[in-house]
Amino acid sequence: MKKQFLVLILLISASAIYAQRPISQGQTQLNVGVGLSSRGVPVYFGFDHGVHPDVTLGAELSYRGYNDHWKDHKYHHNIFGFSGNVNYHFNNILNIPSPWDFYAGLNLGFYNWNSPEKYGGSHTSGLGLGAQIGGRYYFNNKVGINLEFGGGNAFSGGKIGLTFKL
Repeated sequence: MKKQFLVLILLISASAIYAQRPISQGQTQLNVGVGLSSRGVPVYFGFDHGVHPDVTLGAELSYRGYNDHWKDHKYHHNIFGFSGNVNYHFNNILNIPSPWDFYAGLNLGFYNWNSPEKYGGSHTSGLGLGAQIGGRYYFNNKVGINLEFGGGNAFSGGKIGLTFKL
C-alpha cells in the first residue's frame, strides 16, 4: 500500500511540473491547420514564442481562396492575411493539468482581399483588430492539437490544427 501511494505521489508531482507551462519562456512552437468558414477553407501557418511564463507573442500567415456566384457571374476571391498576436495562458493561474493549454488574447492583422480582373477585378486591404480564445491538447512533449475561435478580422470564425514544439 505504501509503495502504491509513493508511486501515485511521484506521478502527480511529475505531471504538475510538466504541465504548468505548456510553452516555456524562450520556447517556440509552430502551428499549422485549417479554418472554419462558410466561404472557402482557410489555411494558416504561424508560431508562438514564450516571452513570460504565462505569455506568448506570435505571428501568423493565412490564405483563403473561394468561388462565389452572383447574378449569373462567377467570381474567384483570394484573401491573404498576416497578423501578430499576444496570448495569456491560464495554466498556472487555474492549475490546469499538464497535457492541456488554455489561452486568450488579441491580434492585429493586415489582410489583402483580391479578385482577379477576369472575375470582376476588386481589391481590398486593411487592418483588423481581433480577439481569440483557444486550447491545445498535447499528445506528448512535442506535438499537440489546437482549436481556436476568434473574431474581428479577416480570419474570423474558428480554426483547428496541429502544434509542434521546437
